[in-house]
Amino acid sequence: MQNTKDSVVVLLSGSGSNFQAIIDASKNNELDIKIKAVISNTPGVKGLERANRENIPSKVINNNDYSSRSKFEKSLLSEIKKYSPKYIILAGFMRVLSSEFIDNFNGVILNIHPSLLPKFPGLNTHKRALEANEEWHGCTVHIVTKELDAGPPIIQCRVPIKKDDDDRLLASRVLIAEHLIYKKAIKLMLTKQLIYKNNKLISLNEDLITPVQITLE
Repeated sequence: MQNTKDSVVVLLSGSGSNFQAIIDASKNNELDIKIKAVISNTPGVKGLERANRENIPSKVINNNDYSSRSKFEKSLLSEIKKYSPKYIILAGFMRVLSSEFIDNFNGVILNIHPSLLPKFPGLNTHKRALEANEEWHGCTVHIVTKELDAGPPIIQCRVPIKKDDDDRLLASRVLIAEHLIYKKAIKLMLTKQLIYKNNKLISLNEDLITPVQITLE
């Protein structure tokens, strides 16, 4: 019987907890995908251990081994193209991808960012949300485009900021939200409930608001 699962490649740099959530969703038949490979730019990380436990092919392409970003990305591009993935899933991949790299995969790179974009792009989002006295924080899954953290959002999850929150406590609750919504975002794209066209996400379901909004109390 022909395997009809959509193929994905995962890029990561660290522990890969979002990667694990995607593995679990695949094993539980929440996602009809085949994870073809995991690529890390950092050797020895837990995300690679997770891949090895599941017998998922993994490879390290260490950016520190290359004299320039363009040479690193050329190697990364060559490896990804071996698998012809439907989507490339960034699961804590701590490298900013160049416009030239993104041009090769227009609309098929997904990323999860720990803020309610367009608020707090970039780093240290939890600290910045607390310093801004925000009432809500959260996370966003979005299409990766040439502008950092500015691609069309697929789904967001709001997390209330509590009185006694610090960076660590807030981050831990946002991470739970990340694990919840990444698989939902992937499914929305794979099932074509949302379609990326002309730099926008289009909903084919009249009842579906883009981005999809979830609140985690």
